[in-house]
Amino acid sequence: MIQNALNEINRGCAEIIDSQRIEKLLKAYYEEGKTYTVKAGFDPTAPDLHLGHTVLLQKLAAFQKYGGRVQFLIGSFTAMIGDPTGKSATRKVLTQEDIVKNIGSYTTQAFKILDESKTDIVYNNEWLDELGAAGMLQLASNLTVARMLERDDFSKRFASQTPIAVSEFMYPLLQGYDSVHLQSDIEIGGTDQKFNLLMGRQLQKAYNLKKQQAVLMMPILEGLDGVQKMSKSLGNYIGVTDAPNDMFGKVLSISDELMWRYYELLSTKTLEEIAQMKTAVEAGNLHPKKVKEDLALEITARFHSQEAANAAKEEFDKVHAKSQIPTDIAEFSCEGAIWIAKALQECNIEPSTSQARRDIKQGGVKINQEKVTDEKLQLTQGEYLLQVGKRKFAKLKVN
Repeated sequence: MIQNALNEINRGCAEIIDSQRIEKLLKAYYEEGKTYTVKAGFDPTAPDLHLGHTVLLQKLAAFQKYGGRVQFLIGSFTAMIGDPTGKSATRKVLTQEDIVKNIGSYTTQAFKILDESKTDIVYNNEWLDELGAAGMLQLASNLTVARMLERDDFSKRFASQTPIAVSEFMYPLLQGYDSVHLQSDIEIGGTDQKFNLLMGRQLQKAYNLKKQQAVLMMPILEGLDGVQKMSKSLGNYIGVTDAPNDMFGKVLSISDELMWRYYELLSTKTLEEIAQMKTAVEAGNLHPKKVKEDLALEITARFHSQEAANAAKEEFDKVHAKSQIPTDIAEFSCEGAIWIAKALQECNIEPSTSQARRDIKQGGVKINQEKVTDEKLQLTQGEYLLQVGKRKFAKLKVN
């Protein structure tokens, strides 16, 4: 049981610091019923989340399954400073009105993934407002300027003589102090947050907490292009508030290779289930498009409903099918899985299986308007639109 929990918690992680502590916490949960706390901070810098943000939420939900109580920290104080991580200039300070508006949107979206009964929403202005000048000075004494300038983003700005506000030096210290106040057992964040996450461990030791949080870092999710990180500014994102039809279509637009990355980081399917699907695809027993459709249905249903997801698929199929497809298409059916070359022959759009294989190799065969590259592909239960060239079509139902 503990090993299964560890496998799911380690799933997709880029780096874990003090994995032994995580294992001890899990052991205490399973043997003694002791829960533990997992902290993740969210600065409400924008009203909407995209799937890249939900990578952390999925990991938090995994911890909740295995005894963790989530400390969903809203950076209501630190948002007024702005996290300098990865920034080439000082960030614009948010107004209190912006922060309040964004907080409401964040929590609504987050609870589509998290178990609300196992989540504590905490706001760091509640203790950072009370820290006072003396407390701030004591906090600042725990880090040198030289150590701070080791950060890649600060060192680059310093070298290029780009201004760095003193308040920005305080951000990682304040994030670390959050872990002191909350006495967090684990903190998770993106790989770009490593400096800030380690600050929590350092400060818990400095403030004699008699424990140091474990740190778990998740990779940055690639956007629809499969290259750059998912970002609204780059236009390669899937927003969690996107309409069902848009969300479904965007997921289907990702590459077959990126599809497995999304399954690992975003799906609730187990690692064993994903491995079985991957094996079936590689063996030609399962079409990648079907696997991608299942992912699109899962994600759309999570943020909307199963009914909305099914309707989005129907609409996508209807619109997609209108493109260069005749209205009068011969329909065929067969019992049990069938080899693609045999199917093309049986549906009378190829004269022989050998010709079908040649056309597949040359890129002239499509299934549901996507090119087929695997001449050994087996068509399993489902409905397929078969196409050879631009004019030969057939519908096949595999029972």
